[in-house]
Amino acid sequence: MEQSNGPIQQPLRAASADPGFIPGLTGAASPFKDAVPRSAVRDAPEETVKDAEPEAQPEAEAEVEAEVEADAEVDAETDAEDVARPAPGDGPSFEAADRRGRIVADAEGVRLSYDEEACEFRWDELAAVESEKGRFGKRFTVTVHTPDRRWYPIEIIAPDRGHIAGWEAELDAVLDAYFDEAS
Repeated sequence: MEQSNGPIQQPLRAASADPGFIPGLTGAASPFKDAVPRSAVRDAPEETVKDAEPEAQPEAEAEVEAEVEADAEVDAETDAEDVARPAPGDGPSFEAADRRGRIVADAEGVRLSYDEEACEFRWDELAAVESEKGRFGKRFTVTVHTPDRRWYPIEIIAPDRGHIAGWEAELDAVLDAYFDEAS
């Protein structure tokens, strides 16, 4: 029998091995939780089948209606904010793209896409937007920072180094026009 001379190491319990390790992360709810098995429906008389169907819960319906009303109020507030903002074609806009990525910044906000992935940010959702040109070569990086300390970088390869200076000037004009640093 072999004995270990080193310290006893417990197995590592982390999010990579156990998704349940992440606090607040719960499994997906089963859509079949209240379903009646087919065998029970097939073998049971009709009166029993009617009794076995789950009944609608009035409390859950009331909660759903309250959420719908709250969403309608938020949509109404958003519509009022949209009226105050200029139309997308009125002010400055910025767009840079290569074969894989695309950056668009205009009156609506900032949109990033890379291959099949895409994300969109309204101006009020942003904490900072920074741009950086590569020291050598033709790489232009834009990083979007959100208030919850997340950042989303995207790198675009310019056709030539001269495009990067133009892109920086265009992006600065858009940020000056729409981005409110006080928020």
